Amino acid sequence: MFTLLFSKKQMGTDCHAPKKKKPTIKYAISRGPRFISGCPLWTWQLWNNQSLGLPQQYAQVDGHRLWETHLRPLLIERVPGTAGSQTIRQHILSQLDSLSAGWTLEENSFVSSTPQGKVTFTNVLAVLDPTAPRRLLLACHHDSKILPADPKNPKRVFVGASDSAIPCAMILELATALDTQLKALKLITDYLSAVTLQLVFFDGEEAFEEWTETDSLYGSRHLAELMTRTPHPSGSTKTTLLQAVDLLVLLDLLGGPEPLIVNHFDNTARWFDRLITKRLHKQGLLTSHPSEQINSQTTYATIQKFCFKHINTKTIFHVFLKHFFHVKMLFFFTFYSSEKPVKKLTWFPQKY
Repeated sequence: MFTLLFSKKQMGTDCHAPKKKKPTIKYAISRGPRFISGCPLWTWQLWNNQSLGLPQQYAQVDGHRLWETHLRPLLIERVPGTAGSQTIRQHILSQLDSLSAGWTLEENSFVSSTPQGKVTFTNVLAVLDPTAPRRLLLACHHDSKILPADPKNPKRVFVGASDSAIPCAMILELATALDTQLKALKLITDYLSAVTLQLVFFDGEEAFEEWTETDSLYGSRHLAELMTRTPHPSGSTKTTLLQAVDLLVLLDLLGGPEPLIVNHFDNTARWFDRLITKRLHKQGLLTSHPSEQINSQTTYATIQKFCFKHINTKTIFHVFLKHFFHVKMLFFFTFYSSEKPVKKLTWFPQKY
């Protein structure tokens, strides 16, 4: 799990460091994302010089609920345009609709040509406050890959637990765990007048046949283009919804054992360094999974070359990068096997 920080208020004069309390593994998610550096002094002191202190009221993450309530219904074949896709979309929507925070929910449907004909795709969107001028996007993809026909095993399907049912379940659990706090934030007008949280569950990330620029990333390509044409705030003639995005956080290929999570983009290093799990590992507090690795320095030079050669052209980030890479920040979580050197990314040849 991962965590960024929410501050009580956006501006520095209203920021207060949280009360000190020894963290435990239950704090794997806490208080959502901190959107802007309105009070950098105490924020950086908190992360760089002080021990972590997180109030007990925010430690509501429930691993059993994540697995049984959020994840199990997603562990089916989820090919775009099929009954399985509709089933899991309804699951996502029903879970978010049951929360008290009052998410504004939308199914963003469209039809696109694929190597297998016309297919209907549907992105699932949830916004805490649609009127807020700026947004933080927390995203994953809900579709699963189509496997080539196997005469020896015709019933074989690709469930895609880590790719990416588990990231979807993680986001649902985060929204559930923070429900009370997110509801309270909606009452703070000056807070949500600045930045709000948007959840995006992309459809059509996987290719139907061979990965190309036209046979992949259907949902993200459609949404990015739509956001470039959508005025925001409503009625604006100068700014669009895409320009309102402060940060895009994409969760993908998470859930495998002993992952190595690295920072892919230099301009998001300061956000990467705010990960609570990184601090907990350094303090030896995550005793149930001490071998996981979160690395922003030792593998960066190697992974940077790989990312800009391959990942930017073959992930959701490629789509958004083309639109705002020079003015926005991108943030990417992914899974690599920690048993082999980073240059031998074991999942890459299998998927691409």
